[in-house]
Amino acid sequence: MNTPDIRNAAQRSADAAQQRESYPSTTAPQTKGATGTLVNGPAAAAILAAGIGCFLVGLFALAGDASPAISRLFTFYKPTGALSGVTTTAIVIWLLTWYGLSRRWGDRTVQLGRIIPASFVLLALAVLLTFPPFMDLLQGK
Repeated sequence: MNTPDIRNAAQRSADAAQQRESYPSTTAPQTKGATGTLVNGPAAAAILAAGIGCFLVGLFALAGDASPAISRLFTFYKPTGALSGVTTTAIVIWLLTWYGLSRRWGDRTVQLGRIIPASFVLLALAVLLTFPPFMDLLQGK
């Protein structure tokens, strides 16, 4: 290759790179905080709210099973009994928690090293609270 061919190839490569930069990116924009670091607050809010919501399902299920008064309170639809109110109430609180945390942490970087383990503990407690032998043990049955 002679020198003009190398220059033409280099120019074509530079022109192609410039065209790629002028087109919008297909990846989602990354939000950066005031310090220039990527924020993870909305993701942390979703993770923690999910753990809280799961735990509430277990807690409300236990409460509805243990107390006839609470069971009647949670009965939104008679054919399903208290389960209708247990899940509906837990979902509403989960969504409100997610909204509140995402508003609070929306532009922050949060320590996920504390959020993720707490969420997994809440999830494990939710599984235990919905496990019939454990639920019966707690109720003394």
